[in-house]
Parts: sequence; C-alpha cells; structure tokens
Amino acid sequence: MNKPATIDFATAIPTPAKPAHNQALLEMVPGEARDSLLAIHEVLRRELPRGRLATYEAGGGSCSFLPVDVLSRSHVTVVDIDEDQVRNNTYADDAILGDVQTHRFGAEAFDVVICYNVIEHLPDVEAALLNFRDALKPGGMILIGAPNPHSLSGVVTKYSPHWFHVWFYRNIRGIRNAGLPGEPPFPTFFHPLVTLSKLETFAAAHGLDMIYRREVESPRYPEMRQRKPLFAALVDAGAALMNALLPRGTDVRRGDYHVILRKR
Repeated sequence: MNKPATIDFATAIPTPAKPAHNQALLEMVPGEARDSLLAIHEVLRRELPRGRLATYEAGGGSCSFLPVDVLSRSHVTVVDIDEDQVRNNTYADDAILGDVQTHRFGAEAFDVVICYNVIEHLPDVEAALLNFRDALKPGGMILIGAPNPHSLSGVVTKYSPHWFHVWFYRNIRGIRNAGLPGEPPFPTFFHPLVTLSKLETFAAAHGLDMIYRREVESPRYPEMRQRKPLFAALVDAGAALMNALLPRGTDVRRGDYHVILRKR
C-alpha cells in the first residue's frame, strides 16, 4: 500500500518473475466485492488493447488484482512508498520506491493504471489522480478500489485510532503480522475525493469518464461471518438497525466501491 511521504525516491528495485495466479482474487472471500472484481476483469479483457500492455500499479503490494491473462501480457511498473512492500512484490517488471502523489512518468506511457485500496491512504488524492491521467494513453483506464467513507466500516476506519485497526486485523481477520513493517493496515486520511460522488465529479472535469461503478458490501462482512460468526451477527444486527433509521435505500454495509475511469 502506498503510505504518505513528501520524498520521491524513484529507486528501481528488481523483482522476481510474475506468479502464475492471481493471489488477490484467490484470497478474497465469496461476496459482492469478489463478484464485482470478476466483472471488472471482463471489462478489462474486453476494453484493453490486444497484445502487450503497459500497466502501472500505484501502490503495489505482494499480489495483483488484474486477471491472470491480462497480467501475463503486461509489462508491470509498480510505485510504492514502502520499501518492504516493494521488496515483497513478486510480479512487477519494474518496481520503484516512490510516492504516487509526486512520481511522474512520461505522457501517455500506460494502457491501464491500477489503484486498489490506495487513495484512502493519500493526503493529496487530486495530485495522484492527475498523475495517473497524464500517464495514460488516450482511451486508457484507471481501476480504483476504495472504501466508502460514509459506510459503517468507513466511519469506523476514519474515526478510530490506528491501534484499533491493527487489533481488528489480528484478532478478527486473523492476520498475525498485521501492523508490522510493510504489512497492512496502514494509516488512512480519507481525502474528500475518496467520496464516490466527489470522485466522479472530479474525474468528469478532468477528462475521465466513469465506465464502471459499483458499490459493494465490504469483504470484511463475509470474512467475519466465516471466522467470527457471533461477532458478525452483532455487527450485522447493528448495521440493520442503522439501515432502518436512515433514508430508504441506504445500506451501511456497502463499505467499498469499484470504479473504472477511461481517459478521453
């Protein structure tokens, strides 16, 4: 994940060959988020150019969210501010230690930019988005996956201390190394542009059309139902109560969204 910084190191680090599978998809529990990611894979297969692709992953961790057939024909460039995350990356052709908010590539260098679970960690989302747009070829696409700051999980994440995030990852999600160097959860900022409506308005004003948009139940819910059913039942009951009190159509469990922006 791309954690905030003011220095752009731009240091290239060699990485091993790409894995033969998409570990991010394999590890995602069945649910709305996984279904949406599979739908996104179909959009990418249909809309991306045939042949070799230039792919930029902004904030590239240890696994990719690309479909494996797209990943296999991509020259992948990763930029991340966290040295451990860069070192753990196993699929990038070029891994760069740098800040996606300030790191700039040549104009029209990439076919697709992947920015998954990153923008909520950036204090200057506008700068990052404009860098992504400038680096895209005409017709190129940006895939963004991010939390909904107005959902139950988004509000908890935004206003709870970081130690609580680490506790949740370790004790509810069962990730024992959570919070260690190079491991999530990372500090969050929730810049205003993380809000989906504001992101859509900003994109339209800066030459980007939203061709895919879907709000989904946070994958934390099906994870909890599998791992901690009693705890999950309490959270589900609380969410249902809030939904009953809020305007019709509101579902505070829709804690994530996926969008694809296409450059005009």
